[in-house]
Amino acid sequence: MKEIKRNSLQAWILAARPKTLTGAVTPVLIGTALAAMDGHFEWLPALICCVFASLMQIAANFINDLFDFLKGTDREDRLGPERACAQGWISLQAMKTGIIVTVTLACLIGCTLLFYAGWELIIVGVLCVLFAFLYTTGPYPLSYHGLGDIAVFIFFGLIAVNLSFYVQALYFERQVFLCSIAMGLLSVNILMVNNYRDKETDETSNKKTLVVLFGRKFAEYAYLLNGIAALAVTGTIWFTTNITGYIAAILYLSIHLKTWYAMTKKKGTELNPILGKTARNQLIFTLLLILILIITRSASF
Repeated sequence: MKEIKRNSLQAWILAARPKTLTGAVTPVLIGTALAAMDGHFEWLPALICCVFASLMQIAANFINDLFDFLKGTDREDRLGPERACAQGWISLQAMKTGIIVTVTLACLIGCTLLFYAGWELIIVGVLCVLFAFLYTTGPYPLSYHGLGDIAVFIFFGLIAVNLSFYVQALYFERQVFLCSIAMGLLSVNILMVNNYRDKETDETSNKKTLVVLFGRKFAEYAYLLNGIAALAVTGTIWFTTNITGYIAAILYLSIHLKTWYAMTKKKGTELNPILGKTARNQLIFTLLLILILIITRSASF
C-alpha cells in the first residue's frame, strides 16, 4: 500500500473500515422488510436506523483500533487488515477526537427516533454506546473474555432487527424475533472467522476469545451450525412459499457450506478473503430472505 498521509481523509476512511458496514446495515434491512410486509414501512425511521447503526459501527471500529493498539494487541505480526493507529495513519489524539465526534453524531441522529417510538429508546441507545466501548475497553473488556460473540449476537441480531421493526410498526412480533436470531448468528460468524484467523496472536496477547478458549475445531463446527441454524429458525419464511423459497434456501446453504469448507482449509492471512465472503453470505441471506418475503406478499393479493 502506498504511503498514507497522517490524519488524511484516506486515513479516516481506512480506519472506518467500510467493509464492516454490511453487518450493521443488513439487520436494519431485515427489520424494515418485515415491517413493510406488515404494512408499516416508514422510510425515514428506517433510514435513521441505517445511519445510526453505521455510525455506531464506525465508532466501534475507531474504539477497537485505538484500544487494541494501546493494549499492544495490534502488533507487527498482525494477520488481519492494517489498523490506523498501529500504522501511524491517525494520531492517538485525533482518534480520540474522532471517537467523540462519531459517537456524538450517532446519538444526535438516534435521538430523532424518540419522536417515532417513545423515550424508552434512550435505554437502548445508551446500551449501544456502552457496548461500543465495553467491547474493547473498561475493567472487563468483552472481546478479551470470550463474551464478544454474545455481545455481537445481542446487538447485531436481537436489538438491531427488533428495534428497526419496532420504530416503524410500534409492536414486536415472533417472526421478527426469529429473524433477529438468524442475523445474530450470521454476525457471530463474521467475528468467528476473525478470531479463528487470529488464534495464535490472540493467545500471545492474552485475548481469550471463544476460539482461544475452545479451539479451532469448536470454531469450525460453530461456524457451520450458525449458518444452518440461521436458515432453520427462519424456515417458516423459506419453506411455506412456492418452490422459489426452497431454491433460495438451497442456494444460500450451498454458498455457506462452500465458505465453511474453504475456511477449514485455510490459515493465517489466507483467511482474510473468507472473512469477506462470510460478510457477503450474510448479505446474500438478507437479500434472498427479502425476495421471498416480497414473493409471499405478492402471492397473497
